[in-house]
Amino acid sequence: MSTARIVESGPVSTGGIGPRPLFAVGAVLMGSFLSNFDSRLFAIALPDLRGAQSLSFDQGAWLSTAATASQIFIAPAVAWMATAFGLRRVLGLPSLVYAVVSLLIPLVHSYELMMALSVVHGLLLGIFVPATLLIIFRNLPLRWWLPAISIYAIRVGFSLNFGISVVGFYVDQIGWQWLYWQDALIAPLLGLFVYLGTPPEPVNTPLVKRADWGGMLLLGSGMALIYAGLDQGNRLNWFGSGTVVACLGCGAALVAGFFVNERVVAQPWAHANVLFSRNIGFALLIILLFSLTSLSNSLLAPDFLASVAGLRPEQSGQLFLVYAVLPMLLWVPLSVWLIRRIDVRLVLIAGLAAFCAAGLLGTRLTHAWALGDFVPMVLLQSFGQAFTLLPIVIITLSNSDPQRATAFAAYIQVARLGGAELSVSLMTTWLRVREQLYSNLLGLHVSKGDPLVSGVLSDLTRHFDGAGSGEARQRAVSTLAQIVQREANTLSFIDGFWLAAWFGVAALLCAACIRGAPPGPFTPRGG
Repeated sequence: MSTARIVESGPVSTGGIGPRPLFAVGAVLMGSFLSNFDSRLFAIALPDLRGAQSLSFDQGAWLSTAATASQIFIAPAVAWMATAFGLRRVLGLPSLVYAVVSLLIPLVHSYELMMALSVVHGLLLGIFVPATLLIIFRNLPLRWWLPAISIYAIRVGFSLNFGISVVGFYVDQIGWQWLYWQDALIAPLLGLFVYLGTPPEPVNTPLVKRADWGGMLLLGSGMALIYAGLDQGNRLNWFGSGTVVACLGCGAALVAGFFVNERVVAQPWAHANVLFSRNIGFALLIILLFSLTSLSNSLLAPDFLASVAGLRPEQSGQLFLVYAVLPMLLWVPLSVWLIRRIDVRLVLIAGLAAFCAAGLLGTRLTHAWALGDFVPMVLLQSFGQAFTLLPIVIITLSNSDPQRATAFAAYIQVARLGGAELSVSLMTTWLRVREQLYSNLLGLHVSKGDPLVSGVLSDLTRHFDGAGSGEARQRAVSTLAQIVQREANTLSFIDGFWLAAWFGVAALLCAACIRGAPPGPFTPRGG
Protein backbone atom coordinates (compact mmCIF):
# COMPACT_ATOMS: atom_id res chain seq x y z
CA MET A 1 0.00 0.00 0.00
CA SER A 2 1.53 3.26 -1.07
CA THR A 3 2.54 5.69 1.61
CA ALA A 4 1.61 8.55 -0.67
CA ARG A 5 -2.13 8.31 -0.20
CA ILE A 6 -4.27 5.29 0.66
CA VAL A 7 -7.18 6.55 -1.35
CA GLU A 8 -5.31 7.93 -4.33
CA SER A 9 -6.09 5.00 -6.59
CA GLY A 10 -9.62 4.60 -5.36
CA PRO A 11 -12.88 6.31 -6.05
CA VAL A 12 -12.35 8.92 -3.37
CA SER A 13 -9.32 10.47 -5.01
CA THR A 14 -11.10 13.49 -6.40
CA GLY A 15 -9.99 15.65 -3.48
CA GLY A 16 -6.63 17.16 -2.76
CA ILE A 17 -4.62 18.65 0.09
CA GLY A 18 -6.81 21.34 1.58
CA PRO A 19 -5.70 24.98 1.20
CA ARG A 20 -5.95 25.49 4.98
CA PRO A 21 -5.38 22.13 6.70
CA LEU A 22 -6.01 23.54 10.19
CA PHE A 23 -9.58 24.34 9.23
CA ALA A 24 -9.95 20.82 7.87
CA VAL A 25 -8.78 19.48 11.25
CA GLY A 26 -11.34 21.74 12.92
CA ALA A 27 -14.05 20.32 10.68
CA VAL A 28 -13.03 16.77 11.62
CA LEU A 29 -13.09 17.72 15.30
CA MET A 30 -16.54 19.32 15.20
CA GLY A 31 -18.16 16.85 12.83
CA SER A 32 -16.97 13.74 14.64
CA PHE A 33 -17.89 15.01 18.08
CA LEU A 34 -21.21 16.54 17.02
CA SER A 35 -22.72 13.22 15.93
CA ASN A 36 -21.84 11.08 18.94
CA PHE A 37 -22.29 13.92 21.40
CA ASP A 38 -25.80 14.73 20.18
CA SER A 39 -26.88 11.10 20.20
CA ARG A 40 -25.53 10.64 23.74
CA LEU A 41 -27.17 13.82 25.02
CA PHE A 42 -30.52 12.80 23.59
CA ALA A 43 -30.35 9.33 25.17
CA ILE A 44 -29.49 10.69 28.63
CA ALA A 45 -31.90 13.62 28.54
CA LEU A 46 -34.91 11.80 27.07
CA PRO A 47 -36.79 11.62 30.42
CA ASP A 48 -36.37 15.38 30.90
CA LEU A 49 -37.38 16.00 27.29
CA ARG A 50 -40.55 13.92 27.75
CA GLY A 51 -41.46 15.94 30.82
CA ALA A 52 -40.75 19.30 29.22
CA GLN A 53 -42.77 18.50 26.09
CA SER A 54 -45.51 16.49 27.86
CA LEU A 55 -44.75 13.35 25.84
CA SER A 56 -45.88 9.88 26.85
CA PHE A 57 -43.31 7.13 27.35
CA ASP A 58 -44.27 5.58 23.98
CA GLN A 59 -44.00 8.91 22.18
CA GLY A 60 -40.55 9.52 23.65
CA ALA A 61 -39.39 6.03 22.70
CA TRP A 62 -40.50 6.41 19.08
CA LEU A 63 -38.98 9.88 18.89
CA SER A 64 -35.63 8.40 19.91
CA THR A 65 -36.00 5.52 17.45
CA ALA A 66 -36.88 7.80 14.53
CA ALA A 67 -33.97 10.15 15.24
CA THR A 68 -31.40 7.34 15.15
CA ALA A 69 -32.99 5.20 12.42
CA SER A 70 -32.73 8.13 10.03
CA GLN A 71 -28.98 8.34 10.80
CA ILE A 72 -28.58 4.66 9.91
CA PHE A 73 -30.59 5.18 6.71
CA ILE A 74 -28.20 7.80 5.32
CA ALA A 75 -24.79 6.91 6.82
CA PRO A 76 -23.79 4.01 4.51
CA ALA A 77 -24.21 6.20 1.40
CA VAL A 78 -22.31 9.26 2.65
CA ALA A 79 -18.89 8.22 1.33
CA TRP A 80 -20.36 7.71 -2.14
CA MET A 81 -22.20 11.03 -1.95
CA ALA A 82 -19.01 12.85 -0.99
CA THR A 83 -17.18 11.22 -3.90
CA ALA A 84 -19.93 12.11 -6.36
CA PHE A 85 -20.82 15.62 -5.21
CA GLY A 86 -17.82 16.81 -3.19
CA LEU A 87 -17.39 17.36 0.52
CA ARG A 88 -18.38 21.02 0.39
CA ARG A 89 -21.81 20.17 -1.02
CA VAL A 90 -22.35 17.19 1.28
CA LEU A 91 -21.33 18.97 4.49
CA GLY A 92 -21.72 22.69 3.82
CA LEU A 93 -25.42 23.26 3.17
CA PRO A 94 -26.58 20.34 5.41
CA SER A 95 -24.71 21.89 8.36
CA LEU A 96 -26.71 25.11 7.95
CA VAL A 97 -30.01 23.24 7.64
CA TYR A 98 -29.03 21.23 10.71
CA ALA A 99 -28.53 24.45 12.67
CA VAL A 100 -31.99 25.70 11.69
CA VAL A 101 -33.68 22.40 12.59
CA SER A 102 -31.84 22.32 15.94
CA LEU A 103 -33.10 25.84 16.64
CA LEU A 104 -36.71 24.92 15.82
CA ILE A 105 -37.18 21.59 17.64
CA PRO A 106 -37.44 23.02 21.19
CA LEU A 107 -39.93 25.63 19.95
CA VAL A 108 -42.54 23.22 18.53
CA HIS A 109 -45.22 21.56 20.64
CA SER A 110 -46.88 19.34 18.04
CA TYR A 111 -45.68 15.76 18.40
CA GLU A 112 -46.09 15.09 14.68
CA LEU A 113 -44.02 18.15 13.74
CA MET A 114 -41.41 17.27 16.35
CA MET A 115 -41.19 13.76 14.90
CA ALA A 116 -40.74 15.12 11.37
CA LEU A 117 -38.02 17.55 12.49
CA SER A 118 -36.30 14.77 14.46
CA VAL A 119 -36.16 12.61 11.34
CA VAL A 120 -34.58 15.47 9.37
CA HIS A 121 -32.26 16.15 12.31
CA GLY A 122 -31.14 12.50 12.31
CA LEU A 123 -30.64 12.39 8.53
CA LEU A 124 -28.33 15.39 8.66
CA LEU A 125 -26.54 14.13 11.77
CA GLY A 126 -25.88 10.82 10.01
CA ILE A 127 -23.82 12.66 7.40
CA PHE A 128 -21.27 14.20 9.72
CA VAL A 129 -19.18 11.26 10.99
CA PRO A 130 -18.64 9.46 7.63
CA ALA A 131 -18.00 12.72 5.78
CA THR A 132 -15.53 14.13 8.27
CA LEU A 133 -13.54 10.89 8.19
CA LEU A 134 -13.14 11.39 4.45
CA ILE A 135 -11.70 14.87 5.05
CA ILE A 136 -8.73 13.21 6.77
CA PHE A 137 -7.72 11.12 3.77
CA ARG A 138 -8.64 13.54 1.03
CA ASN A 139 -7.61 16.92 2.37
CA LEU A 140 -4.93 16.51 5.05
CA PRO A 141 -1.17 15.93 4.66
CA LEU A 142 -0.03 12.39 5.37
CA ARG A 143 1.77 13.33 8.61
CA TRP A 144 -1.54 14.58 10.04
CA TRP A 145 -3.52 11.42 9.41
CA LEU A 146 -2.86 9.57 12.64
CA PRO A 147 -3.54 12.53 15.00
CA ALA A 148 -6.69 13.38 13.02
CA ILE A 149 -7.91 9.78 13.14
CA SER A 150 -7.30 9.79 16.89
CA ILE A 151 -9.68 12.77 17.16
CA TYR A 152 -12.22 10.84 15.11
CA ALA A 153 -11.80 7.69 17.19
CA ILE A 154 -11.85 9.24 20.65
CA ARG A 155 -15.17 11.01 19.99
CA VAL A 156 -16.96 7.91 21.32
CA GLY A 157 -15.28 7.82 24.72
CA PHE A 158 -15.47 11.58 25.09
CA SER A 159 -19.17 11.86 24.27
CA LEU A 160 -20.11 8.85 26.42
CA ASN A 161 -18.51 10.30 29.53
CA PHE A 162 -18.71 14.06 29.08
CA GLY A 163 -22.32 13.92 27.93
CA ILE A 164 -23.51 12.98 31.42
CA SER A 165 -22.12 16.20 32.89
CA VAL A 166 -23.40 18.37 30.05
CA VAL A 167 -26.96 17.04 30.35
CA GLY A 168 -27.00 17.80 34.06
CA PHE A 169 -25.72 21.33 33.45
CA TYR A 170 -28.20 22.09 30.66
CA VAL A 171 -31.27 20.67 32.38
CA ASP A 172 -30.59 22.16 35.81
CA GLN A 173 -28.83 25.43 35.00
CA ILE A 174 -29.75 26.97 31.64
CA GLY A 175 -32.60 24.89 30.19
CA TRP A 176 -33.06 21.62 28.31
CA GLN A 177 -33.49 23.56 25.05
CA TRP A 178 -29.72 23.96 24.87
CA LEU A 179 -29.44 20.24 24.17
CA TYR A 180 -30.47 21.34 20.67
CA TRP A 181 -29.52 25.00 20.59
CA GLN A 182 -25.83 24.27 21.08
CA ASP A 183 -25.91 22.80 17.58
CA ALA A 184 -27.34 26.01 16.16
CA LEU A 185 -24.01 27.58 17.16
CA ILE A 186 -21.64 24.71 16.31
CA ALA A 187 -23.05 23.47 12.99
CA PRO A 188 -22.52 26.73 11.04
CA LEU A 189 -18.89 26.72 12.22
CA LEU A 190 -18.59 23.18 10.85
CA GLY A 191 -19.86 24.37 7.47
CA LEU A 192 -17.47 27.34 7.49
CA PHE A 193 -14.49 25.15 8.40
CA VAL A 194 -15.36 22.69 5.63
CA TYR A 195 -15.51 25.55 3.13
CA LEU A 196 -12.17 26.97 4.28
CA GLY A 197 -10.37 23.66 4.72
CA THR A 198 -11.40 21.70 1.61
CA PRO A 199 -10.88 22.61 -2.06
CA PRO A 200 -13.81 23.03 -4.46
CA GLU A 201 -14.65 19.86 -6.39
CA PRO A 202 -16.75 19.39 -9.52
CA VAL A 203 -19.68 17.01 -9.53
CA ASN A 204 -18.52 13.57 -10.71
CA THR A 205 -21.13 13.30 -13.47
CA PRO A 206 -20.13 9.82 -14.75
CA LEU A 207 -20.33 8.42 -11.22
CA VAL A 208 -23.76 9.99 -10.68
CA LYS A 209 -25.08 8.59 -13.98
CA ARG A 210 -24.12 5.02 -13.08
CA ALA A 211 -25.25 5.34 -9.46
CA ASP A 212 -26.70 2.27 -7.80
CA TRP A 213 -29.63 4.15 -6.25
CA GLY A 214 -31.58 0.95 -5.67
CA GLY A 215 -28.75 -0.61 -3.68
CA MET A 216 -28.39 2.46 -1.48
CA LEU A 217 -32.11 2.62 -0.77
CA LEU A 218 -32.35 -1.09 -0.04
CA LEU A 219 -29.45 -1.16 2.41
CA GLY A 220 -30.37 2.12 4.13
CA SER A 221 -34.06 1.27 4.48
CA GLY A 222 -33.35 -2.30 5.57
CA MET A 223 -30.86 -1.29 8.26
CA ALA A 224 -33.16 1.50 9.51
CA LEU A 225 -36.05 -0.97 9.92
CA ILE A 226 -33.85 -3.52 11.65
CA TYR A 227 -32.66 -0.80 13.99
CA ALA A 228 -36.26 0.21 14.75
CA GLY A 229 -37.14 -3.40 15.56
CA LEU A 230 -34.11 -3.80 17.84
CA ASP A 231 -34.68 -0.46 19.55
CA GLN A 232 -38.35 -1.14 20.26
CA GLY A 233 -37.96 -4.87 20.89
CA ASN A 234 -37.18 -4.78 24.57
CA ARG A 235 -40.02 -2.33 25.26
CA LEU A 236 -42.63 -4.19 23.17
CA ASN A 237 -41.63 -7.75 24.21
CA TRP A 238 -39.80 -8.70 21.04
CA PHE A 239 -41.59 -11.34 18.96
CA GLY A 240 -44.75 -10.85 20.97
CA SER A 241 -45.18 -7.57 19.12
CA GLY A 242 -46.39 -7.39 15.53
CA THR A 243 -44.59 -4.06 15.12
CA VAL A 244 -41.23 -5.54 16.09
CA VAL A 245 -41.74 -8.62 13.90
CA ALA A 246 -42.72 -6.43 10.94
CA CYS A 247 -39.71 -4.14 11.36
CA LEU A 248 -37.21 -6.99 11.71
CA GLY A 249 -38.78 -9.12 8.96
CA CYS A 250 -39.12 -6.31 6.42
CA GLY A 251 -35.68 -5.00 7.26
CA ALA A 252 -34.08 -8.42 6.79
CA ALA A 253 -35.92 -8.83 3.46
CA LEU A 254 -34.67 -5.45 2.22
CA VAL A 255 -31.08 -6.22 3.23
CA ALA A 256 -31.32 -9.59 1.46
CA GLY A 257 -32.66 -7.74 -1.58
CA PHE A 258 -29.67 -5.40 -1.37
CA PHE A 259 -27.20 -8.30 -1.63
CA VAL A 260 -29.14 -9.72 -4.58
CA ASN A 261 -29.10 -6.29 -6.20
CA GLU A 262 -25.33 -6.01 -5.78
CA ARG A 263 -24.88 -9.33 -7.54
CA VAL A 264 -26.94 -8.45 -10.61
CA VAL A 265 -26.43 -4.73 -11.30
CA ALA A 266 -23.74 -3.67 -13.75
CA GLN A 267 -22.14 -1.16 -11.37
CA PRO A 268 -22.69 -2.38 -7.80
CA TRP A 269 -22.32 0.29 -5.15
CA ALA A 270 -21.15 -1.91 -2.26
CA HIS A 271 -20.41 -5.45 -3.42
CA ALA A 272 -20.00 -7.87 -0.51
CA ASN A 273 -16.68 -9.22 -1.77
CA VAL A 274 -14.95 -6.19 -0.21
CA LEU A 275 -15.38 -8.09 3.07
CA PHE A 276 -13.64 -11.26 1.89
CA SER A 277 -10.41 -10.71 3.80
CA ARG A 278 -9.25 -12.42 6.98
CA ASN A 279 -8.12 -9.22 8.66
CA ILE A 280 -11.17 -7.21 7.56
CA GLY A 281 -13.54 -9.91 8.81
CA PHE A 282 -11.90 -10.06 12.24
CA ALA A 283 -11.69 -6.25 12.42
CA LEU A 284 -15.42 -5.88 11.80
CA LEU A 285 -16.11 -8.59 14.38
CA ILE A 286 -13.93 -6.73 16.90
CA ILE A 287 -15.93 -3.55 16.22
CA LEU A 288 -19.08 -5.44 17.22
CA LEU A 289 -17.43 -7.00 20.28
CA PHE A 290 -15.98 -3.62 21.26
CA SER A 291 -19.51 -2.19 21.20
CA LEU A 292 -20.54 -4.97 23.58
CA THR A 293 -17.63 -4.90 26.03
CA SER A 294 -17.59 -1.09 26.19
CA LEU A 295 -21.15 -1.18 27.54
CA SER A 296 -19.50 -1.48 30.96
CA ASN A 297 -18.73 2.22 30.44
CA SER A 298 -21.59 3.51 28.31
CA LEU A 299 -24.53 1.70 29.93
CA LEU A 300 -23.82 -0.42 33.01
CA ALA A 301 -21.96 2.03 35.27
CA PRO A 302 -24.19 5.08 34.52
CA ASP A 303 -27.41 3.03 34.72
CA PHE A 304 -26.44 1.47 38.06
CA LEU A 305 -25.74 4.90 39.50
CA ALA A 306 -29.12 6.11 38.24
CA SER A 307 -31.36 3.13 39.03
CA VAL A 308 -29.77 1.68 42.19
CA ALA A 309 -27.77 4.55 43.69
CA GLY A 310 -30.52 7.00 42.68
CA LEU A 311 -28.18 9.65 41.26
CA ARG A 312 -29.15 12.11 38.55
CA PRO A 313 -26.78 12.89 35.63
CA GLU A 314 -25.49 16.09 37.25
CA GLN A 315 -24.55 14.10 40.37
CA SER A 316 -22.75 11.22 38.62
CA GLY A 317 -21.36 13.32 35.76
CA GLN A 318 -18.36 14.54 37.75
CA LEU A 319 -17.11 10.97 38.14
CA PHE A 320 -16.96 10.42 34.38
CA LEU A 321 -15.65 13.91 33.65
CA VAL A 322 -12.72 13.70 36.08
CA TYR A 323 -11.77 10.03 35.79
CA ALA A 324 -12.74 9.24 32.17
CA VAL A 325 -12.60 12.40 30.05
CA LEU A 326 -9.57 14.16 31.56
CA PRO A 327 -7.29 11.07 31.53
CA MET A 328 -7.99 10.73 27.80
CA LEU A 329 -5.90 13.87 27.32
CA LEU A 330 -2.98 11.65 28.34
CA TRP A 331 -4.13 8.29 26.95
CA VAL A 332 -4.81 9.47 23.38
CA PRO A 333 -1.36 11.02 22.68
CA LEU A 334 0.23 7.96 24.26
CA SER A 335 -1.83 5.69 22.02
CA VAL A 336 -0.78 7.65 18.92
CA TRP A 337 2.87 7.56 19.99
CA LEU A 338 2.77 3.79 20.51
CA ILE A 339 0.99 3.08 17.21
CA ARG A 340 3.78 4.90 15.39
CA ARG A 341 6.43 2.72 17.05
CA ILE A 342 5.02 -0.74 17.79
CA ASP A 343 2.62 -3.21 16.22
CA VAL A 344 -0.87 -1.70 16.38
CA ARG A 345 -2.25 -5.10 17.42
CA LEU A 346 -0.39 -4.83 20.74
CA VAL A 347 -2.05 -1.47 21.43
CA LEU A 348 -5.44 -2.99 20.61
CA ILE A 349 -4.83 -5.92 22.96
CA ALA A 350 -3.90 -3.51 25.77
CA GLY A 351 -7.15 -1.58 25.29
CA LEU A 352 -9.34 -4.68 25.18
CA ALA A 353 -7.60 -6.10 28.25
CA ALA A 354 -8.47 -2.88 30.11
CA PHE A 355 -12.16 -3.37 29.29
CA CYS A 356 -11.96 -6.99 30.48
CA ALA A 357 -10.43 -5.82 33.75
CA ALA A 358 -13.11 -3.12 34.15
CA GLY A 359 -15.82 -5.73 33.63
CA LEU A 360 -14.26 -8.01 36.23
CA LEU A 361 -14.13 -5.13 38.71
CA GLY A 362 -17.83 -4.61 38.10
CA THR A 363 -18.59 -8.18 39.14
CA ARG A 364 -17.66 -7.17 42.72
CA LEU A 365 -20.56 -4.70 42.74
CA THR A 366 -22.84 -4.29 45.78
CA HIS A 367 -25.84 -2.05 46.34
CA ALA A 368 -23.68 0.10 48.63
CA TRP A 369 -21.30 1.18 45.85
CA ALA A 370 -21.07 4.96 45.53
CA LEU A 371 -19.18 7.24 43.13
CA GLY A 372 -15.80 6.63 44.73
CA ASP A 373 -16.07 2.86 44.29
CA PHE A 374 -16.29 3.30 40.52
CA VAL A 375 -13.06 5.29 40.15
CA PRO A 376 -10.71 2.35 39.31
CA MET A 377 -13.26 0.95 36.87
CA VAL A 378 -13.78 4.28 35.10
CA LEU A 379 -10.01 4.83 34.81
CA LEU A 380 -9.66 1.44 33.13
CA GLN A 381 -12.57 2.22 30.83
CA SER A 382 -10.97 5.54 29.89
CA PHE A 383 -7.74 3.74 29.01
CA GLY A 384 -9.69 1.13 27.06
CA GLN A 385 -11.54 3.77 25.00
CA ALA A 386 -8.26 5.41 23.95
CA PHE A 387 -6.39 2.16 23.29
CA THR A 388 -9.12 0.20 21.51
CA LEU A 389 -11.11 2.22 18.99
CA LEU A 390 -8.16 4.02 17.40
CA PRO A 391 -6.23 0.76 16.76
CA ILE A 392 -9.38 -0.83 15.31
CA VAL A 393 -9.75 2.06 12.87
CA ILE A 394 -6.05 1.85 11.92
CA ILE A 395 -6.18 -1.93 11.40
CA THR A 396 -9.30 -1.64 9.28
CA LEU A 397 -7.88 1.14 7.10
CA SER A 398 -4.51 -0.60 6.73
CA ASN A 399 -6.15 -3.74 5.36
CA SER A 400 -8.82 -2.15 3.16
CA ASP A 401 -8.73 -2.16 -0.63
CA PRO A 402 -8.33 1.45 -1.84
CA GLN A 403 -10.03 0.55 -5.14
CA ARG A 404 -13.27 -0.15 -3.26
CA ALA A 405 -13.12 2.56 -0.64
CA THR A 406 -16.71 3.78 -0.92
CA ALA A 407 -18.09 0.24 -0.79
CA PHE A 408 -16.02 -0.56 2.26
CA ALA A 409 -17.09 2.69 3.91
CA ALA A 410 -20.72 1.57 3.62
CA TYR A 411 -20.07 -1.62 5.58
CA ILE A 412 -18.03 0.26 8.19
CA GLN A 413 -21.04 2.49 8.89
CA VAL A 414 -23.32 -0.55 9.12
CA ALA A 415 -20.93 -2.17 11.61
CA ARG A 416 -20.51 1.08 13.58
CA LEU A 417 -24.18 1.97 13.95
CA GLY A 418 -25.71 -1.50 13.74
CA GLY A 419 -23.23 -2.96 16.20
CA ALA A 420 -23.92 -0.22 18.73
CA GLU A 421 -27.68 -0.78 18.63
CA LEU A 422 -27.40 -4.58 18.67
CA SER A 423 -25.17 -4.40 21.74
CA VAL A 424 -27.50 -2.04 23.62
CA SER A 425 -30.55 -4.17 22.77
CA LEU A 426 -28.79 -7.35 23.85
CA MET A 427 -27.56 -5.91 27.13
CA THR A 428 -30.88 -4.23 27.95
CA THR A 429 -32.74 -7.48 27.38
CA TRP A 430 -30.13 -9.41 29.40
CA LEU A 431 -30.51 -7.02 32.35
CA ARG A 432 -34.31 -7.20 32.22
CA VAL A 433 -34.42 -10.99 32.08
CA ARG A 434 -31.83 -11.42 34.84
CA GLU A 435 -33.60 -8.88 37.06
CA GLN A 436 -36.87 -10.77 36.65
CA LEU A 437 -35.10 -14.04 37.48
CA TYR A 438 -33.46 -12.65 40.62
CA SER A 439 -36.68 -10.94 41.73
CA ASN A 440 -38.41 -14.29 41.54
CA LEU A 441 -35.61 -16.18 43.30
CA LEU A 442 -35.31 -13.61 46.08
CA GLY A 443 -39.07 -13.46 46.42
CA LEU A 444 -39.16 -17.19 47.14
CA HIS A 445 -37.27 -16.44 50.37
CA VAL A 446 -39.57 -13.58 51.38
CA SER A 447 -42.71 -15.47 52.38
CA LYS A 448 -45.43 -14.57 54.81
CA GLY A 449 -44.91 -16.15 58.23
CA ASP A 450 -41.16 -16.64 57.82
CA PRO A 451 -39.57 -15.65 61.18
CA LEU A 452 -36.76 -13.67 59.53
CA VAL A 453 -39.17 -11.80 57.26
CA SER A 454 -41.50 -11.11 60.18
CA GLY A 455 -38.57 -9.74 62.19
CA VAL A 456 -37.52 -7.40 59.39
CA LEU A 457 -41.11 -6.18 58.94
CA SER A 458 -41.41 -5.57 62.69
CA ASP A 459 -38.22 -3.51 62.71
CA LEU A 460 -39.37 -1.50 59.71
CA THR A 461 -42.83 -0.98 61.20
CA ARG A 462 -41.30 0.45 64.38
CA HIS A 463 -39.18 2.73 62.22
CA PHE A 464 -42.33 4.19 60.64
CA ASP A 465 -44.35 4.34 63.89
CA GLY A 466 -44.80 8.06 63.56
CA ALA A 467 -47.10 7.57 60.54
CA GLY A 468 -49.69 5.54 62.50
CA SER A 469 -50.00 1.79 62.86
CA GLY A 470 -51.78 1.06 59.56
CA GLU A 471 -49.60 3.41 57.52
CA ALA A 472 -46.44 2.14 59.26
CA ARG A 473 -47.20 -1.47 58.32
CA GLN A 474 -47.88 -0.50 54.71
CA ARG A 475 -44.64 1.46 54.49
CA ALA A 476 -42.71 -1.45 56.01
CA VAL A 477 -44.03 -3.87 53.35
CA SER A 478 -43.28 -1.34 50.61
CA THR A 479 -39.73 -0.80 51.90
CA LEU A 480 -39.06 -4.55 52.02
CA ALA A 481 -40.27 -4.87 48.43
CA GLN A 482 -37.93 -2.05 47.41
CA ILE A 483 -35.01 -3.82 49.12
CA VAL A 484 -35.75 -7.00 47.17
CA GLN A 485 -35.99 -4.97 43.95
CA ARG A 486 -32.71 -3.20 44.70
CA GLU A 487 -30.85 -6.46 45.28
CA ALA A 488 -32.34 -8.02 42.15
CA ASN A 489 -31.17 -5.00 40.13
CA THR A 490 -27.71 -5.20 41.67
CA LEU A 491 -27.37 -8.90 40.82
CA SER A 492 -28.52 -8.26 37.25
CA PHE A 493 -25.86 -5.54 36.85
CA ILE A 494 -23.23 -7.97 38.15
CA ASP A 495 -24.29 -10.41 35.43
CA GLY A 496 -24.10 -7.54 32.93
CA PHE A 497 -20.49 -6.85 33.91
CA TRP A 498 -19.70 -10.57 33.56
CA LEU A 499 -21.17 -10.51 30.05
CA ALA A 500 -19.14 -7.40 29.13
CA ALA A 501 -15.96 -9.05 30.41
CA TRP A 502 -16.55 -12.21 28.38
CA PHE A 503 -17.20 -10.17 25.23
CA GLY A 504 -13.85 -8.51 25.91
CA VAL A 505 -12.20 -11.93 26.07
CA ALA A 506 -13.82 -12.85 22.74
CA ALA A 507 -12.49 -9.62 21.21
CA LEU A 508 -8.99 -10.47 22.49
CA LEU A 509 -9.18 -13.86 20.78
CA CYS A 510 -10.19 -12.17 17.51
CA ALA A 511 -7.32 -9.69 17.87
CA ALA A 512 -4.91 -12.59 18.24
CA CYS A 513 -6.11 -13.94 14.88
CA ILE A 514 -5.37 -10.75 12.93
CA ARG A 515 -2.25 -10.90 10.78
CA GLY A 516 0.15 -8.04 10.22
CA ALA A 517 -1.01 -5.42 7.74
CA PRO A 518 0.90 -4.73 4.50
CA PRO A 519 3.41 -1.84 4.56
CA GLY A 520 1.71 1.53 4.45
CA PRO A 521 1.28 4.92 6.11
CA PHE A 522 0.49 3.30 9.46
CA THR A 523 3.42 0.88 9.53
CA PRO A 524 5.51 1.43 12.69
CA ARG A 525 8.69 3.27 11.88
CA GLY A 526 10.50 2.26 15.09
CA GLY A 527 12.81 4.34 17.17
